[in-house]
Amino acid sequence: MGQTAFLETAQGRRLAYRKTKGRGPTIVFLGGLKSDMEGTKAVHLEAWAQAQGRAFLRFDYSGHGESSQKFEETCIGDWHEDTLEVIDRLCDGPIVPVGSSMGGWQALLLARARAGRIHGMVTIAAAPDFTEDGYVASFTDLQKQTLDTVGQIELPSDYMEPYIITKRLIEDGRARLVLRDPLELPFPVRCLQGTADTAVTTDTALRLLEHATCDDMRLLLVKDADHRFSDGPCLGLIEQAVSEVLGAV
Repeated sequence: MGQTAFLETAQGRRLAYRKTKGRGPTIVFLGGLKSDMEGTKAVHLEAWAQAQGRAFLRFDYSGHGESSQKFEETCIGDWHEDTLEVIDRLCDGPIVPVGSSMGGWQALLLARARAGRIHGMVTIAAAPDFTEDGYVASFTDLQKQTLDTVGQIELPSDYMEPYIITKRLIEDGRARLVLRDPLELPFPVRCLQGTADTAVTTDTALRLLEHATCDDMRLLLVKDADHRFSDGPCLGLIEQAVSEVLGAV
């Protein structure tokens, strides 16, 4: 396994990452909101890539894990900048982004910015546009007022302490929506989604499938799988999906 190293970005942020050498394309794991590179899927996929002799990279966005900044100081655009810096400065040649939840949105933003670098893509419970279609759509009038006047609100989480959702996160997310305008994905894409996911619905997965323009895009719905998508069978499906896009021409 690679050792933790740090990348100083052009924006002055310090990103923690682990890189495993091997043959390309480089598999790049893009984690979810408030997740980090020590999560089950990231670590499992790194071990799998190493066993296959594949190049692999996992990292913490700013405000996550070992990287600099506080979570509530960061937003979708910051994490997009982080992703671009990591890809541009740490990866040679083609890449295969594997985006989990919010990381799926980041993978789609990456497709807009660096389509020529992407050999194929895998998403796991992808959550594109969740700040608008998930958060804002469900806010009460009181929450909207609090966000506007105080600048942040707290939302409960099924996995950890409450999320601090800032006005900046919402406004920045609104500027980076991917399901309102054409979304070209000129490479193989495999999308994985659990039917028991309470954070991202199958409707979101179907909406992405229908919206994107792609000649080789498949969605696999897994009965009773939850948002973590990290038990043994689900991890095996992730391996299979990555293998498919790596082998696709």
